[in-house]
Amino acid sequence: MSAVIPIQLDQGCSDAPVLLERGQREVFCGLTGIIWLHRKMQDAFFLVVGSRTCAHLIQSAAGVMIFAEPRFATAILDERDLAGLADAQDELDRVVQRLLERRPDIRLLFLVGSCPSEVIKLDLSRAAGRLSERFMPQVRVLNYSGSGIETTFTQGEDACLAALVPVLPVSMQQHEPELLIVGALADVVEDQFARLFTAMGIQRFAFFPSRRSTALPAIGPQTRFLLAQPFLADSARALEDRGARRVPAPFPLGAEGSAAWMQAAGAAMGLSAERVEQAIAPARQRAELALAAHRALLAGKHVFFFPDSQLEVPLARFLARELGMQLSEVGTPYLHRQHLAEELAWLPAGTALSEGQDVEKQLDRCRALRPDIVVCGLGLANPLESEGFTTKWSIELVFTPIQGFEQAGDLAGLFTRPLTRRQLLAA
Repeated sequence: MSAVIPIQLDQGCSDAPVLLERGQREVFCGLTGIIWLHRKMQDAFFLVVGSRTCAHLIQSAAGVMIFAEPRFATAILDERDLAGLADAQDELDRVVQRLLERRPDIRLLFLVGSCPSEVIKLDLSRAAGRLSERFMPQVRVLNYSGSGIETTFTQGEDACLAALVPVLPVSMQQHEPELLIVGALADVVEDQFARLFTAMGIQRFAFFPSRRSTALPAIGPQTRFLLAQPFLADSARALEDRGARRVPAPFPLGAEGSAAWMQAAGAAMGLSAERVEQAIAPARQRAELALAAHRALLAGKHVFFFPDSQLEVPLARFLARELGMQLSEVGTPYLHRQHLAEELAWLPAGTALSEGQDVEKQLDRCRALRPDIVVCGLGLANPLESEGFTTKWSIELVFTPIQGFEQAGDLAGLFTRPLTRRQLLAA
């Protein structure tokens, strides 16, 4: 049985200097979050108010054709809307009316802002309030921004969940703590976590977002929430404004990170470390066994992270501590020191950290360091591959279930496969 490694907040990169860059960026927009959110929230629909480019982006990224009737669509802003020749609010009302007539299964409708709708100052908050009054209680209408003007693509989920927090019911629990897991997880991962929580003896727990809008979790002063994703700053702030309290923890990536995350959950619910360890020990041992083969290939290899998803710091910790990789540079779009305090403490001292991006300067640093593998967005991957670098698409790390013990080997495999492919091509 593996012992739980205590986190020392005075070690690692807790107080490390961070290179701040504010130049040209390479990143998807927040509309991308719809791809995993529409699969998670089974009675919700995401209506993007945007251009044809927005529609092509989402349809291509989702990998589904529109005739398959996915739970997302785009209300196209055409030249008349952009020129102010049509009343966009009236046009939107008509689109929503037709949508709800065709899809009576919808219970929660998100109006999602885009770069075009924000440029013409279309007030989707006003539209959501008006439409919600019209269609409640059958359908609740909310809005959030998926614009990529100032954000990175995972912040689309953050904006979506933050928009949901005000409508969460009030918890009636007065004395005993309740655990809320915050962040969209694949159903298989959620089910695994639920089984482990039950084995630990936690009875009052819920996941946010829930699979159905008719089963939203209740929150109140006894709610203790545990982040499953590191990019949920606005959602965390909204929950704290409702009286909930965040449980500090590393993120559940790898055997070590998942164990510490589970220990934090147990401590928040008053459980002893021994009881938690007993419940999670079999799963942790399977994870460590799965990682052993990958470590043999990855140990000593250098990895460079371009900023993209905000998953970079937890991933770097996992690769360094559990797979023995060397961190050339860890770049992230935004470094939330409070939410990442435990992760930073576990990074090797002296790790080069950067926040934001000046893509040309970062490319120069990457070329000079010649890492064995580069984690970056799609826009940089092919050019870097043509220069002889081995790359991993950072967006794949968001689309793939990687949290928890049972996925630890799969997560490591996302890094070993590109290196194996490169070796085979060179043979």
